Amino acid sequence: MEKQKYYITTAIAYTSGKPHIGNTYEVVLADAIARYKRQQGYDVFFQTGTDEHGQKIELKAEEAGITPKEFVDNVSGEIKRIWDLMNTSYDKFIRTTDEDHEKQVKKIFKKMYAKGDIYKGHYEGMYCTPCESFFTESQLVDGKCPDCGRPCVPAKEEAYFFKMSKYADKLIDYINTHPDFIQPESRKNEMMNNFLLPGLQDLCVSRTSFKWGIPVDFDPKHVVYVWLDALTNYITGIGYDCDGESTDQFNKLWPADLHLIGKDIIRFHTIYWPIFLMSLDLPLPKQVFGHPWLLQGDGKMSKSKGNVIYADELVDFFGVDAVRYFVLHEMPFENDGVITWELMVERLNSELANTLGNLVNRTISMSNKYFGGVVENKGVTEPVDDDLKNFILSVPAKVNEKMDKLRVADAMTEVFTIFKRCNKYIDETMPWALAKDEEKKDRLATVLYNLVEGICIGAVLLKSFMPETTERILAQLNAQDRELEDLKTFGLYPSGNKVTEKPEILFARLDLKEVLAKVAELHPPKAEEPAKEEKEDVIDIEAKPEITFEDFGKLQFQVGKIIKCEEVKKSKKLLCSQVQIGSQVRQIVSGIKAHYSAEEMVGKRVMVVTNLKPAKLAGVLSEGMILCAEDADGNLSLMVPEKEMPAGAEIC
Repeated sequence: MEKQKYYITTAIAYTSGKPHIGNTYEVVLADAIARYKRQQGYDVFFQTGTDEHGQKIELKAEEAGITPKEFVDNVSGEIKRIWDLMNTSYDKFIRTTDEDHEKQVKKIFKKMYAKGDIYKGHYEGMYCTPCESFFTESQLVDGKCPDCGRPCVPAKEEAYFFKMSKYADKLIDYINTHPDFIQPESRKNEMMNNFLLPGLQDLCVSRTSFKWGIPVDFDPKHVVYVWLDALTNYITGIGYDCDGESTDQFNKLWPADLHLIGKDIIRFHTIYWPIFLMSLDLPLPKQVFGHPWLLQGDGKMSKSKGNVIYADELVDFFGVDAVRYFVLHEMPFENDGVITWELMVERLNSELANTLGNLVNRTISMSNKYFGGVVENKGVTEPVDDDLKNFILSVPAKVNEKMDKLRVADAMTEVFTIFKRCNKYIDETMPWALAKDEEKKDRLATVLYNLVEGICIGAVLLKSFMPETTERILAQLNAQDRELEDLKTFGLYPSGNKVTEKPEILFARLDLKEVLAKVAELHPPKAEEPAKEEKEDVIDIEAKPEITFEDFGKLQFQVGKIIKCEEVKKSKKLLCSQVQIGSQVRQIVSGIKAHYSAEEMVGKRVMVVTNLKPAKLAGVLSEGMILCAEDADGNLSLMVPEKEMPAGAEIC
């Protein structure tokens, strides 16, 4: 019987520099999903790669004193090295400088133009160089790029445009009739309310102000817009040809089953990409999942902040599978995850070294100590055994359910419940006590057999997330890999098998102080001149007219606790918070969406002006003002009390 296909892609990594661990998370997440689908019996094709054109690349190459092609060759090679280091099982690594890709992009652009979907005009608007994106003034957030928050510059040039509005209604209908197309649900709502329903503007799809891109072959002074170039990799990489000569592989694999991307590029994949496909008369991908970000403890990683963590550095400290475990386990389904060196050490010591590593080591050591390494099922059972077996046999279905919903972190948590249950089983049966009684030797053998079998089932379920660890566990237990279907049966470990005589430590515990000391050596704090530091810490603003104490006394400031917060529909800036102030709850609308998510607002204690006259913002009633500080770059920080204060406390 022919296997069912499963085509999964990541966003192709932009070759502007070395990818940090947040970028690397995506390819590891995709790999875990691809590996699990293979375990389920699917014929999986997993594609990743690099996005190599655009103005930003041209500028960086110029700064480096090399050609753009030399620059992207270096960076693409580094990205591929890290993807390989992380043991990702991709089937194709595409580069947008590949000759066959560039050839198809030219043909695709020409076909869209011939169809009347692309026309020539002039563009005048705001351009974000890092995002390679144009925006109208109304789309900017506080005058900055709505995607990355960085400054935009005015741009005017001759350009080709794609008629987005031609397909907008068709796309809206598709999204409404395919509820799983955009996941999570919050991403779908954002795309519909912020972009599609207000009305799409035509999209600029060529540039003339730089040269590093794929030329429009019938108008060579233009290069193809980098997103039209990049997005088409999902079809060119598997053999698409717009002249009707696509390969058997393309006909088999398309439409993609899953595009896995970061939440910051959801708009390109759920609006532009589907419309491009409609123009080409191709079916849309079955699902686009916009995963959250993996943040440093002090916010989004950026080189300017100096808080970037790289995958290869983490691997040097913790090993590949420990890093895979961490980035997969610490990422919630919808909200951003956090990575710190402290948290990595804690997880390694408590969950990997203790829960898993110690369990495997103890079980093998006891098998060697009491039975010369021979593991036999003597069939001397007690009720506690049935409880163990029933629990373990219930886990594969739970893992399957979570993986089908792309809840990878939750699936890993389920797997580790097996190891935790086995540790509990050791405490319940006390093998060391059984070993003291010769008449209970067969009971002891049965207990150790159950432990080995339980670990085997857990190790097989762990394979998609930590493949090397699974191999090491099964090798030490002298056990074979199994199909997921086999995990419905407890007792497949061959009775009489012999475990290794010398168990290896799967994960060695680390000392946090030693780790942090090594990190400090790798990344010594930058020495700053006192004067410069003082200059950076202050900001001068235009003084307002003086007021009297009586004037000030008219204002009422109190501590408020945010108990609920949600985005204001049809607004790119506003959050609506329900704020507890004393025994009352007030609704306050704030223009802080670019700096805080609705989720992270909940639970915060903030400073509030409580006697402002109520007003409507974007049609929503606001009954006060939440106070923030603003730096010279327009970044906002909530004003919060230094100590825990009750909701309603007066600020005086």
